[in-house]
Amino acid sequence: MGSLLVCPECAHEWAVDSAEDEVATDAPVEVRDSAGNVLQDGDTVTITKDLKVKGSSTAIKVGTKVRNIRLTSPRDGHDIDAKVDGFGSMYLKSSIVKKVL
Repeated sequence: MGSLLVCPECAHEWAVDSAEDEVATDAPVEVRDSAGNVLQDGDTVTITKDLKVKGSSTAIKVGTKVRNIRLTSPRDGHDIDAKVDGFGSMYLKSSIVKKVL
């Protein structure tokens, strides 16, 4: 979405500049995926449900791999910062991803 970051689950939009200012230096102590596995920076995860992306005619499909995630301080439940192939940078909720073991 150009210079905006968009949450695929709730369609919340924000500017990249404000997102960089708000990112805390301390990552959350423990973030778990939908299966209960502990997530860490740099992990690869898969999406567990179809996500509609506001402003796009396509959705992020179940099973889409997202590589090299970054954990951030939770904002509205979004605690993963990632780049999804074909969609760009966005925040995801840990409850909709599953760690690739």
